[in-house]
Amino acid sequence: MSQLANQLAAAEREEVALGIRQLLAAPLITERGKPDAFDLIRRRGEPIRQWFDYYCGWALTIESRLGYARLAKVRIADDPRRPLRRLRSGKAPFDRRRYVLLCVTAAELLATPVTTIGLLAKRVVQATAADEAITTLDTASREERRALVDVLRLLEHYGVLDAVDGSTEAFVESAEAKVLYQIDGTLVLRLLSAPIGPSRLEVPLDEVALRFEELLAAVSRERRYGVSSAHSDRPGQSEVQRNLWLRHSVFRRLVDDPVLYFDDLSDAERAYLASPTGRQLLRRAAEQGGFVLEERAEGVLLVDVESVATDSRFPDDAGNAKVAALLLLETLAGPVTVEQLRVQAAGLLSRFPRWAEGYRGPDGAARLAADAIEVLMAFGLAQLSSGIVRPLPAAARYTVREARTADSEGASG
Repeated sequence: MSQLANQLAAAEREEVALGIRQLLAAPLITERGKPDAFDLIRRRGEPIRQWFDYYCGWALTIESRLGYARLAKVRIADDPRRPLRRLRSGKAPFDRRRYVLLCVTAAELLATPVTTIGLLAKRVVQATAADEAITTLDTASREERRALVDVLRLLEHYGVLDAVDGSTEAFVESAEAKVLYQIDGTLVLRLLSAPIGPSRLEVPLDEVALRFEELLAAVSRERRYGVSSAHSDRPGQSEVQRNLWLRHSVFRRLVDDPVLYFDDLSDAERAYLASPTGRQLLRRAAEQGGFVLEERAEGVLLVDVESVATDSRFPDDAGNAKVAALLLLETLAGPVTVEQLRVQAAGLLSRFPRWAEGYRGPDGAARLAADAIEVLMAFGLAQLSSGIVRPLPAAARYTVREARTADSEGASG
């Protein structure tokens, strides 16, 4: 093979790896929002699609004409640490009201390719009023209008809505605001990645909360595994189906979580990952995806030294909570109480009087400690149970010595 051919092959491998990591960070990429990323994924679509299908069992849809690429990440995981967030400076998570309005609004968007914010709000009011389980949207309330605007801005971010005239934010100040939208109905349908539509379950409303885990497994069921993926060892499942599920279940967690601990896997999953085939696939997937594979006795993680595959980094000095988390982690040699971390957080605020202005006040230390603990839990570095915070094995990689070099790293998740 000529030198030019080698260079072209290497460039293709690098682009495929970059496209994989970009989709892991943002499963929906639009041509308008990220033109360079979309162009790369469009050009290298087939090998990228094959990587996700083989290792994770996730489908990648690339609509070149409509200008978006959608990775449907299917996984049975109830993780409150990964909420949708409002596109405001505080990035506050969606509350229950906003999730409800998101579902209702998305359904109403399928009615027409063009609408105004007033007409859309009216349809949402009518839809919520017609359902006894939902509080009717009150557009006379500023807080209600703000909630709807948070939903609409998120849909704009996804490319579902395009405000061709006017600003969505204006609706917060006045219910009479004029905004004209174009709607991408096909993209609305792509937002839901569950294999089974929730509406098909036909479960009485008063049973949803009691049967939530069962219902989550039901909407996530994939026929190719033979049975519900939550019960992969039941009789009737072929060996091929079982091995397929084991591969996909392990790699879904590997690319979706900051760190994969062996203790969190089933016996079958641990055996698969420890097998010669599993270890070979693990190293091949990391290489093809452009990751550095870090293996420890307690588990494995994929490190993206370019921080492409993650929507959040640690260590990171961009937020006070992350800085506090790193500083508290250095003293977290063993289990400690939440109260002990609050005292340490108070010490940090005292040592750095001009730092973390948002945490100044009577409850500042408690809030800083709580937010820092949330960061450590989100990155798989600590766990909280009954008021006790325990460091997890991956925390060892963030010693004072390692933290100096880890700043440029980002674990996928």
